Amino acid sequence: MQKTAHDVGARDYRERLGPSLWVMVSAAVAGPMVALVFAPIDTTIALVIGAVVGVAVVALLVAGSPVVAVEGGELRAGRAHIPVDLLGDPAVHVGEDARQHRGAALDPRSWHVIRGGIDGLVVMPVSDPQDPTPAWVISSRTPDRLAAAVRRAQVKPSTPGT
Repeated sequence: MQKTAHDVGARDYRERLGPSLWVMVSAAVAGPMVALVFAPIDTTIALVIGAVVGVAVVALLVAGSPVVAVEGGELRAGRAHIPVDLLGDPAVHVGEDARQHRGAALDPRSWHVIRGGIDGLVVMPVSDPQDPTPAWVISSRTPDRLAAAVRRAQVKPSTPGT
């Protein structure tokens, strides 16, 4: 499908920062634990309640996961959003460098959307002098793609009408 002027930049990037597999498996263990509590009453009821609780806990974890998106000239991270024009050049960090930026090098005044189990990290300085937040720090499974999407959204179209 060919992109038209209306489609360009509509949604450049989208990622749900869902829990890792080990967190999902750990949450699913809540179901059998609840079933054990209700087992003395009735095993059928215990199994049904355990299954419902297990599915509900996993569903709540997935539904409560923040979404990171670059669309319409805005960066959205969870419920917060900022125009990409107010952001500086994104810096991508992975491995030990990302761990350092999540720990000792983390500015507490920054806006954080950090999730455990996600190695990549993108740090974007805020260039608005009136904003007390010095940077946005966002976890990403594909930090290179997130940084590239922000850079693309920051570039203004050079021809009229696009």
